[in-house]
Amino acid sequence: MKYRPEIDGLRALAVVPVIFFHAGFSLFSGGFVGVDVFFVISGYLITTIIMKEMAQGDFSLTRFYERRARRILPALFLVVLASFPFAWYCLSPSELKDFSNSLVGVATFSSNILFWRESGYFDTAAELKPLLHTWSLAVEEQYYIFFPVLLLLIQKFCNRLLVFLLFIISFGSLLLANWAVDKYPSGAFFLLPMRAWELMIGVFCAIYLIRGEWNLPKLFYNVASLIGLLSIVMAILFFDESTPTPSYYTLLPTIGTALIILFTRAETLTFKLLSFKPAVSIGLISYSAYLWHQPVLAFARYYLIDSLTTLVLSLLCCLSFIMAYFSWRYVEKPFRRGTRFNQNRVLWVSSASLIFLGALGSYGNISNGFYDNRVEYPVVVNSELLKLAGED
Repeated sequence: MKYRPEIDGLRALAVVPVIFFHAGFSLFSGGFVGVDVFFVISGYLITTIIMKEMAQGDFSLTRFYERRARRILPALFLVVLASFPFAWYCLSPSELKDFSNSLVGVATFSSNILFWRESGYFDTAAELKPLLHTWSLAVEEQYYIFFPVLLLLIQKFCNRLLVFLLFIISFGSLLLANWAVDKYPSGAFFLLPMRAWELMIGVFCAIYLIRGEWNLPKLFYNVASLIGLLSIVMAILFFDESTPTPSYYTLLPTIGTALIILFTRAETLTFKLLSFKPAVSIGLISYSAYLWHQPVLAFARYYLIDSLTTLVLSLLCCLSFIMAYFSWRYVEKPFRRGTRFNQNRVLWVSSASLIFLGALGSYGNISNGFYDNRVEYPVVVNSELLKLAGED
């Protein structure tokens, strides 16, 4: 697959607002739409890989899952395990029990279901959940499980109806999301059926680019891609917690992302902006940055409740990016290269690691937050004060 530097720049445009939104910077009131941008990118990239390999008769589910394991799991395991000592020290037994449940959610690719049942994404209590952000990974992981199988079935039985069937699924998901966001807002936010249409937008981008593009004027590419970029920026700046998400409103950043994917060319202004080297560099470490930022901010809120100034929050965001670079450099890249671990070893180690996380989380749940294993809980008062402050 041809490397597109502007996609990494687009990742940077997605991850930075998410981090600043979670840090509480009011300028990025709609920063949460960065996740929607990621969904579209993921749908595009994964579908491109699958369909090209299918066209060559070389697609393998086992190899596909191996690549996903290499891409997602090593850095995720690192962040989760690094978070555990801080959770042990900072959290009360009931909070550590919730954290243990999060470990089970990570291990079973069901974090989104767990957090849907616990609280809303924008609730004050959600800021204190170190692994809250893994909900979006769970959505993508569920997509990785079901979508390749769906494509294989469509290809085998009704390949001519591929676009039509995917459109029906996508349109139904959008209608369901727009209905559920009013009736069941937490479920609409966290669950795959209401998010599938965002991934499907990326799917349609991949199909269009694979099957052949229309020959359009250069001015059109410039204008269309720039409109896409401005659409994302507008959503970041003008959306807020009161914006129904996901819903028809979310078409603004997701269609904007699609316009960038479809119509950005080397001669366009959007390409020059997104392929700017610092943006590409941030995009390369965006996955690790996304993983690190929530634990860093959540534990800081427990321990530094009286000291969370704008400067401190800015430094915490910088810390997230610094940690992201090292985990990208020494964990993500080595595992993705595939030179030290063959397919069988990757799958066995991944399975064993998931079982370990699940077992650790299950024990934490059964033992009520390792209640009998700890002597004291130094910052319980801080966490309770923070909750009360949020309620006020």
